[in-house]
Amino acid sequence: MEIINTTSDILEIQGFDISPELTYPLFFLLLFVYSCLIFSNIGVLVLIITERSLHQPMYILFCNLSVNDLIGNTVLLPQLMAHIISTERFVTYNQCAAQAFYSHTFGSASHMILVIMAIDRYVAICHPLKYNSIMTIKTVIGLSATAWGVSLALVSVLIGLNMRLSRCRSVVQNAYCDNASLFKLSCDDVTINNIYGLLFTVLLFSCSLGGIAVSYFKIALICWIKKNKELNNKALQTCASHLVLYLIMLWSGFLTIILHRFPDYPDLRKIAYILFHVVPANLNPIIYGMQTKSLRDIILQKLLRKTAPT
Repeated sequence: MEIINTTSDILEIQGFDISPELTYPLFFLLLFVYSCLIFSNIGVLVLIITERSLHQPMYILFCNLSVNDLIGNTVLLPQLMAHIISTERFVTYNQCAAQAFYSHTFGSASHMILVIMAIDRYVAICHPLKYNSIMTIKTVIGLSATAWGVSLALVSVLIGLNMRLSRCRSVVQNAYCDNASLFKLSCDDVTINNIYGLLFTVLLFSCSLGGIAVSYFKIALICWIKKNKELNNKALQTCASHLVLYLIMLWSGFLTIILHRFPDYPDLRKIAYILFHVVPANLNPIIYGMQTKSLRDIILQKLLRKTAPT
């Protein structure tokens, strides 16, 4: 069979194969989810920026999470919603590459920020007297900049390797653009893409799992040695939610990667990828906002002030 290279800049997105009666319910469900995460994450950002008492290292990490969630979901959801109610699902190749770039940056930055948060919790619980001298604002900003810088550099190479390939297909076998969808458009040898993609994934997940596992092991060890009820409660309160969110993100990310190797389950892969984006983004401001005492108190004060009779 002859392979035909295409120079067309227009790609067709396969999207979801859904029945007409489910089109608008699914659209409004995604619109509701997107509106909630926009409102909650912007609310957390505005609150932290405007309240001087929240200008602390831990809340800078919350800001990183909120900014990352806003970028990652704004890149994905509006286009996905438009394609759900539209019969024409077309994007340019550059738009597809840009979506893949920001989406993968969101994923890798999420892992790295959560690792920094785990380290922050370790220092706060295991070395409370040294916390202010170790986790300074300068240190957290430096760690955050490193997380974003490493993510941008790794993903730039990941997507750049796709840009060098010629294309013999113009249909993206997905509901969104990602690295695997891009190199599947080519009939060239993609061995380098597969090797780098595998190394990228192994490095990211190894650093992520390793950093969080070591931090939590040390926290558990300190709690077991000291057998202090107050310390144990503090560790459980601050670490449980972080661990649950991390596991949700980890497994939805794993499913997306694994299911790319099983083309018989395309819709399950698409759903896993969307969950990877929207579930943590909606839960982060709720869990961290309500479990962090200073942030929770300020939110409640503002809500009570608004509802109080004048």
